[in-house]
Amino acid sequence: MFDFLEMDALLGAFWVTVKLTVYSAIGSLIWGTLLAGMRVSPVPLMRTVGTAYVNVVRNIPLTVVILFASLGLYSTLGVALGGGDFEGINFRLAVLGLIAYTAAFVCEALRSGINTVPVGQAEAARALGLSFTQVLTLIVLPQAFRSVVNPLANVLIALTKNTTVAAVIGVAEASLLMKEWIETYAALIPIVAVFAFGFICLTLPTGLVLGWVSRKVAVKR
Repeated sequence: MFDFLEMDALLGAFWVTVKLTVYSAIGSLIWGTLLAGMRVSPVPLMRTVGTAYVNVVRNIPLTVVILFASLGLYSTLGVALGGGDFEGINFRLAVLGLIAYTAAFVCEALRSGINTVPVGQAEAARALGLSFTQVLTLIVLPQAFRSVVNPLANVLIALTKNTTVAAVIGVAEASLLMKEWIETYAALIPIVAVFAFGFICLTLPTGLVLGWVSRKVAVKR
C-alpha cells in the first residue's frame, strides 16, 4: 500500500514547508506589527495607508498574491531578491508573498489586542511626556501581544496550510510532492493520508504549545 513512500523526498518536502512557515511567520509578525502601529497612529495619512493595505490585501486570493510575486516582480520587473537559481528565487518570492498576505491578518489580530489595553494607561504615559512610539512599544504592544497569543496561533496555523499555495510557482514543498506522487502512483487515499498526517504533525503541536503560552501570559484584569 505504501510502496510509493520515499522518506528522503517526503522529509525534504516537509522541510521546505517548515522553512516557508518560519520565514514567513517572522516577516509577517514584523510587518504586521508595523501595520498595526500605522492603523492606530495619530497621523491620518498613516492610518489611511494601513487601513487601505489591510482591506485590499485581505480580499485578494493568496494564489493571486503568489503569482504576482513570481510573474509580476520576477518575470516582468526582474526582482530576484538576491539572485541565485530559479528554485531559490521562487522560494524567496513565495516567502515575500506569504508575508505580504499574512501580515494583514497579524495586523488585525494585534489591533484587537491594542483595543483591550485601557485607554487610561496610554493617557497616563502621554501625561508623563512619552511620545506615541514610546507609548506603543513600551506600554501598549507588550500587553496587546499577551492578549492575542491565541489569535496569532490561529494565523500561524493558517499560514502553515497556506504554504501549499507556493506550489503554483514551483516551490518544492509538500503539496507539490503530493501532486507528483498522485500523478505517478495509483494510490490516492494512502498518499493523501500520509500528507494529511504530516500537516497534522506540524499544526497540532503549534496549537497546543501556543495555547499553553496563552494561558501562562494572559493579562489578568
